Amino acid sequence: MNKAVAVVGMCGSGKSLLCEYFCREGWQKVYFGGVTMTQLKKAGQPISEVNERRMRENLRKTYGMGAFALLLKEEILQKLQQGNVVLDGLYSWSEYIILKEALGDSLVLLAVVTDCGIRKQRLATRTVRPLTAEEVDARDKAEIEHSEKGGPIAKADHYVINNGTEQQLKQQFEEFVRSL
Repeated sequence: MNKAVAVVGMCGSGKSLLCEYFCREGWQKVYFGGVTMTQLKKAGQPISEVNERRMRENLRKTYGMGAFALLLKEEILQKLQQGNVVLDGLYSWSEYIILKEALGDSLVLLAVVTDCGIRKQRLATRTVRPLTAEEVDARDKAEIEHSEKGGPIAKADHYVINNGTEQQLKQQFEEFVRSL
C-alpha cells in the first residue's frame, strides 16, 4: 500500500528538509503552502509573513479549517495512486480529519520537533524567507491559536527530534522510512 506521510511541526523545525529527503527517495511531494503563494500572486500581493498569515486565515474563513486539505485532496489521491507521497504543510486538525477519512491507513503523521530557541536561530539565517525572533513568535502564536496546529503534532504516528545536526536528522529519517 502506498503511503502519504504528512510532515508536521512548527516553522523552522525541519519540515522542509525532511520533505527533501523524501523527494530524494523518489516520493512525490504536495506542498500545502503552494496554495497560499498562488493565492497571493493571484491577488497581486507581495509575499511576506504578514500577507501569508492573512491569506492562510482568509482561506480558512472561506473554506473552513480544513481548507488546504479540501483544495488539495484530489491531487493527493491522484499522486497516491502512482506511488508514495510526502505532504509538506498539513497544519490543522480539520485537515488531518479530512485526509484521514479520504486516505485511511495510507496517511501517516510524522512530527518533527525542535526547541524554540534553535528554531529561531535557524529561521533567522535561512536563505528563503528568513524570520526575526519576533516574527517567529507571531507566527507560532497565530498558528497555535488560529490554525489548530497542535492537534496533528500531538497525534503524530512518529516523532523526530531535530535539535542536532543534519546527519542526525537524516539518520532518524532513514529509520522512519524503514519502519513503514
